[in-house]
Amino acid sequence: MSQITFQRKTAFVTGAASGIGLAITRQLLENGSTVVGADLNEDRLKELEVELGSSFNGKKLDVTKEAEHEEVISSIVKEHGKLDFAFNVAGANKSGTITDLSLDDWNFTVDLILNGVFLGMKHQARQMKKQEHGGSIVNVSSLNAHVPMYTGSAYASAKAGVEMLTKNGALELARDNIKVNAILPGLVNTPLVDDFKSEEIFESFMERIPMKRAAEPEEVAKPALFLVSEGASYINGASLLVDGAWAVSGYPDLSKFF
Repeated sequence: MSQITFQRKTAFVTGAASGIGLAITRQLLENGSTVVGADLNEDRLKELEVELGSSFNGKKLDVTKEAEHEEVISSIVKEHGKLDFAFNVAGANKSGTITDLSLDDWNFTVDLILNGVFLGMKHQARQMKKQEHGGSIVNVSSLNAHVPMYTGSAYASAKAGVEMLTKNGALELARDNIKVNAILPGLVNTPLVDDFKSEEIFESFMERIPMKRAAEPEEVAKPALFLVSEGASYINGASLLVDGAWAVSGYPDLSKFF
């Protein structure tokens, strides 16, 4: 991966305090970018500012609040003059079968995952449209955009929405020199998969994942950076599975665990 792509670039990452978002942040910094990382965990962001150095700036952000997106993007432009790359990573899940899932839990999941990406794209792209050089956006969807998960109807539906939103973004924004692509991770060693850490559930996943292991966050971050690199200059509206070939074998039946 050529560092020329990333030198003197300004990148914005949501969900930057942990997991895939933090891995993307570290990779960007290692390759010469300035990174503004957003998260609800303000204390962790302050720790990361010390740990990662002056090229990293943390911003508290609730991705479900449009005014906060506007404020953060405005501050990025004020402080750095531009926005080259945006990575919409923030997400969480409240699970339950369709007949038992509360509307509040459904709305929480869809609001955070789908609406959060929509609001991020909206204001990131507004800034990128003002720039002669455009920009590049990567949204983190999921294998579950393609494969259902027992008790995961809200999560899978929201992630499928993120994938289609990505494609629509590519269609609308390509004329403004803005690329929009999606990463679709499978099982990744992040706090989000803690619910699946029981030995029985984890073994059922391993039976289905041909590579017989979960990904590390860095293994998702590197493909995400590829999609904004010069090597991906003609990739737009794509969905890149990063799942250890899980999609070719299908999801396990998790109903026996509930």
